[in-house]
Amino acid sequence: MITISISPVAFSIGPVEVRWYGIMIALAIIVLVLWGLRVLRGSPRLSREVFLNATLAAIPTGIIFARLLHVLDQWDYYFHNPGQIIGGSGLAIYGGVLGAAFGAWIYSRFRKFPVGYLFDAVAPGIILAQAIGRVGCLLNGCCYGLETDIFCAIIYTNPASFGPLEVAVHPTQIYEIVYNLIVFGVLLKLRGRFRPEGSLFLIYLTLYSLWRFGIDFIREGTPFLFGLHEAQIVSIAVLIITVSLLAWRTRWVRAGADRVVTGPPPEGGASRR
Repeated sequence: MITISISPVAFSIGPVEVRWYGIMIALAIIVLVLWGLRVLRGSPRLSREVFLNATLAAIPTGIIFARLLHVLDQWDYYFHNPGQIIGGSGLAIYGGVLGAAFGAWIYSRFRKFPVGYLFDAVAPGIILAQAIGRVGCLLNGCCYGLETDIFCAIIYTNPASFGPLEVAVHPTQIYEIVYNLIVFGVLLKLRGRFRPEGSLFLIYLTLYSLWRFGIDFIREGTPFLFGLHEAQIVSIAVLIITVSLLAWRTRWVRAGADRVVTGPPPEGGASRR
């Protein structure tokens, strides 16, 4: 079994504790932004300025939605502690992804750039960022699994951990890190193979939703509806939408026959180099 004794608090500045969770979330966002800049470098369809502005629109909406879903999931607690609703101690990854996508889509309505093209470009970076974020969950002790005696179970021993102390549980964070890295490789292989634009992003959402629906059966959580966790309910809703759109619109194209970077630059998205 794996023993995790490291403190989830990386360091303190006076009364303020800086946790590894927050550090890894910040690192995940940085990696995602750098990924987008790298993939879109030199693109005639989306300038660096527009991408960075879309990111600035996406980050706050992602954080707001992530917090909102967390509060709804733990409503019994926050109903009795309303003063703690505003904060960053709990974030739901689904809210972060969907909220950020919503913010970028809203911005695209003003700047008139191809948001599907943007979503496809950053889709592998999103799942890579999620893998990094789960490292923060592992160190923090949150998002752990049910009690088990499996050989790779984890045991938290640090009193500051959010995980159950001295109890062997499923390392669901590690499971997801591995799965996310596999999906990252799959998405890299599938880039440029589907049309219309936005299809790769839908594939990413489908693959993650399938995983999240299944893994939550062995992950600690609060029943939200029909005995399922909130994330499982969201997964079902996302799967209904993404699978329907993929079946209705998406088509396979020969590699290199219709590359993402081709085509005239749309209004508002031309490179200003």
